[in-house]
Amino acid sequence: MADCIRIAMWSGPRNLSTAMMRSFGTRADTHVSDEPFYGSYLKETGDPQPMMDAVMASMDCDWHGVAATMTGPNPAGTPIWYQKHMAHHMVGPIAHDDLPGLRHAFLIRDPARVVASYAAKRVSVRPDHLGTDKQVEFFDREADRLGHAPPVIDSADILRDPPAMLAKLCAAIGIEWDPAMLHWQAGLRDTDGIWASHWYDAVMSSTGFGVPDKPIPELTAEAQAVAEACRPDYDYLARFKIDL
Repeated sequence: MADCIRIAMWSGPRNLSTAMMRSFGTRADTHVSDEPFYGSYLKETGDPQPMMDAVMASMDCDWHGVAATMTGPNPAGTPIWYQKHMAHHMVGPIAHDDLPGLRHAFLIRDPARVVASYAAKRVSVRPDHLGTDKQVEFFDREADRLGHAPPVIDSADILRDPPAMLAKLCAAIGIEWDPAMLHWQAGLRDTDGIWASHWYDAVMSSTGFGVPDKPIPELTAEAQAVAEACRPDYDYLARFKIDL
């Protein structure tokens, strides 16, 4: 485990998580991994997600095998390994504490904005898809292990002031801030999951973080119910977030 600093960023979907992966991926000292437990989640649940069969065919779908890879040798040999993890994927026998030696952080977003982003993709969503309950579970367990709260960062704060928030996040994780994290080349990456063609259109055309969040669009009653079901978890984690 001493070969590199490993960062596990526990996010939910539509949380600015791919832009954050791009940001870390611009660092010359950092390798990134994109949702390595996605295939395991699909195999376990059969959740009918877009490109389901192609996703499972493209990656290791064994929980223990993926965990061994994430804690094994860094394939790029870089000093830092940033791992983008979706909390809602963790429905099998592996949890965050089965990834020893990683530095765990949590990326959160107002659930109403997450649900609105799903709606824009015309994809149905349930409360468990947002993963806020797993984020709380892993946060509490990590806080107990550390004796203090692990880093929590809100996507809205990143968009309001990317340099300040990323610098504070790097300090909280224990790595040097690198201004290269603010800009990246448009397009796909070899490290992107095969699902990028469906989900990453906005990020593929981007070269940096977007503008601050606009007002939340009006939600249907069904979508609002999903957002409100997840709000207590979001509010709990937001109490510990890194402030601007």
